[in-house]
Order: sequence, then C-alpha cells, then structure tokens
Amino acid sequence: MSKWTDQLPEAAREYIGNRRVDEVECVIGDIAGVARGKAMPAQKFAKQTNYFLPNSIFLQTITGEWADNPFDAFTEPDMVMVPDFTTATAAPWTADVTLQVIHDAMDQEGNPIAYSPRNVLKRIVQLYNDQGWTPVVAPEMEFFLTARNIDPNMPVEPPMGRTGRRAAGKQAYSLSAVDEYGKVIDDLYDFAEAQGLEIDGILQEGGAGQIELNLAHGDPVRLADDVFFFKRLIREAALRHDCFATFMAKPIGGEPGSAMHIHTSVVDTKTGKNIFAEKKGEETPEFFHFIAGMQNHLTGAIAVLAPYVNSYRRYVPDFSAPINLEWGRDNRTTGLRIPISTPSARRIENRLPGMDCNPYLGIAATLACGYLGLMEKREPRPEFKANAYIDSDDIPTNMGDALDLLEADTALMEVLGVEFCKVYDSVKRNEYKEFLQVISPWERQHLLLNV
Repeated sequence: MSKWTDQLPEAAREYIGNRRVDEVECVIGDIAGVARGKAMPAQKFAKQTNYFLPNSIFLQTITGEWADNPFDAFTEPDMVMVPDFTTATAAPWTADVTLQVIHDAMDQEGNPIAYSPRNVLKRIVQLYNDQGWTPVVAPEMEFFLTARNIDPNMPVEPPMGRTGRRAAGKQAYSLSAVDEYGKVIDDLYDFAEAQGLEIDGILQEGGAGQIELNLAHGDPVRLADDVFFFKRLIREAALRHDCFATFMAKPIGGEPGSAMHIHTSVVDTKTGKNIFAEKKGEETPEFFHFIAGMQNHLTGAIAVLAPYVNSYRRYVPDFSAPINLEWGRDNRTTGLRIPISTPSARRIENRLPGMDCNPYLGIAATLACGYLGLMEKREPRPEFKANAYIDSDDIPTNMGDALDLLEADTALMEVLGVEFCKVYDSVKRNEYKEFLQVISPWERQHLLLNV
C-alpha cells in the first residue's frame, strides 16, 4: 500500500483489499449539503496534499444560480481543500474501486473558511470543548422512496412494491410495508457496511414509502459526515431499483413530512458524566438551561432547520410534525421531547429540523441554541403535559419571515458566525426570490377565471 492509504479507516482498507484504487472523489458539502468537489485518478491524489476550489461554491443556490457575495463580489478567490482522511470511505455503487474523502475548506493562510458548513459545526463543538464539555448527538433520518418523477409538473407518487401495488400510507412500524421495497433496503445495508457506516435501526414511518433510519449516538461532526454520506448512499440504492429517494420535507401532499430529529446530550469532558443528570438521577440546572436556550433561540434557527419554501409545508397541524417550542417528557407532540432513558443517557430531542436541512447546519443550529442556554442560565417554560399539536406563534410560516428572525437574533448569529449568517442569508433570499416568481397550478386553477 502507498503512504496515503495507510491513513485510511479500517473499513476503507477492507473495501480496497488487494485491489488497486482507481479514483478518489474529493468532496465537500455546500450550503445545501450537496456534495461538490473533484474526482481524480488515485495516482494523482496520492501526489498532492490539497487542491483548490473557488469560494463561490458556497454561494450557489439549490437552483444552480449564484447569490451575491457579501464580502467579495468579483474575484472568486480560491480556497484550499484539505483532506480529512478519517472520513475516507467507499463509493460501492461505482463500477471501479472508488473512494470518497471529505475535505475541509481553508483560506490561503490556513484559516478555516467561516461559511463552510462543516467548519461552522466544528466551531460550535469547540465552544463546548472550551467550557470542558463534549456534545453528543444522535440523528434520525426520515425519507421517502418514490416512483421515478421525471416531470416536475407531475405530483410525486409512492413507489411500486414487490406485490405490484403502490406503497400504502398509515402503516407505521409495519415490517410487511418495509418488505415491499426490501431489495432497496438490502442494498442500503450492503452499501453502509462497505462504507463502515453504522445503522442503529430501520423502520416504516407513517407515510407511503416513508422510511426512518436511526444512527447511533456520537461525535457531532462524525454524525453529520455520516448523514451526508447516507443521503448519497440511499439515493444510489434507490436508483438501482427504478425508484427515487427524496429528502424533501414534504414531497407528497396528504402525507406526513420527513424530519431529521436530533437527540442531544452533553458530557463533562474530564469525568464523562452527563451534565443533564445528578448523581441520583435528578435533572440538573444545566438540563433546564439547555431547554430554555432551545426555546429562546430556535425561532431564529428555523431558517437553518427549515431551509426551503417546501420546508414550511411540514409545519402543519395533524401531520405528526411539531409546530411549537414546548417541551415534555415522552411527549411526541412537543417540539422538544425528553425520551425515556437512564440518567446517564438523558437527552433532549429537537423534533423541528426537516430532513431537507444540511446535516452540519441542522446539528450546528441545535447545539448553538443549547449552548446559548447554558451560557444564559435562564429557565424554560413549564413542561407541557397535554397534546401540543396546536397553533403556535413560535414557528415562522415562511422562509422570508424565518430569515428576518435569524437576523434579529444577534446572539445566535454570533455563535453560528456572522460571516456564515450573511452568506446563508444571501443564498436563501435569492432562492426565495426565485420561488416567488413561479406561478403555481393552484393559482392558475383557482384564480385564472374566478377573480
């Protein structure tokens, strides 16, 4: 083996075996979480320590347009992409032996690019570390398998199952429903094993063709990397079986939306003890401060947790989505749920993020709100013990309002990074402006001849 392959994780080395690596994909997640970068022959990759990309990749919108750069409008300077070999993993769906390696974005003086999403998350984790804390997260991924949809004007439909019937909704936790698209799940498991990615469990959710994939708890950056890899892996597994996988927050009208619930706990770095629990198991002041931080700052963070116009279609009553910032023990109707657990595993589940959010930014925003709570030491609202699927003024109802609320929360912007927030605002306002120029079928049907 050559020197660079000695740095690879065990799963990547096992995947290679005695074969020759043909290609290396040098990837980085942009603002949307789309994998950008370059693919190159492995022999060339072995001879270089980094490569360059223009900083404008973080200003590209989801439609492929370019938002205004709030810092440098003309020159598009190069960033230095530095490989993180701990992330190296297989791309098992390719015909040859291909590896993916996530890279970090640095400026030409070696400083992290402040608006790279992975760097945003790393910065917030460091804020915890500076206080002697280690944050621990566990994301849940919800997504839909759908029939191929090659015409954007046509509604999305559930996939055809092995019985020859389309997947049915309202079959939560049904093993038979999962078996309908078992071949996709089999490939998903095989790809994950080849990539060294750990799956904690897979289940059928409430929507037609909707699946939930749970990940084991761990380091926030590593888990964000895993979600980033899983999104690509799941899409590739679906395409092998003539269907799509979508992570849209609300792809099918009349069906539930897809969330990325984020479970968070914080441990004392020196002792390894969960700071949310006392020795006898009682909840600590830090536990309540963290919840208060979520209640006080998640309204500003919604623009990050719900990053597209479609995201707000998930925040509707009676579709199993939280539309509030209440908290409750074992209460799935609250936006902030405290699951049943042992004291050492006590955690807070943020049920607000959509699966369409960038995993680095969704986890970063969750940790940022909790960090502010730990610093501000305020008390949360009383526990909500009833059905919280109610109308709430906590949650903005559209992208424009959400961006205004983020801009108004100066404390949150400081933690996320003002430079990042300015770039994010520019990208998202550009996308929102484009959306407002599109006339929908609803408008043509109901307004064309009636108003």
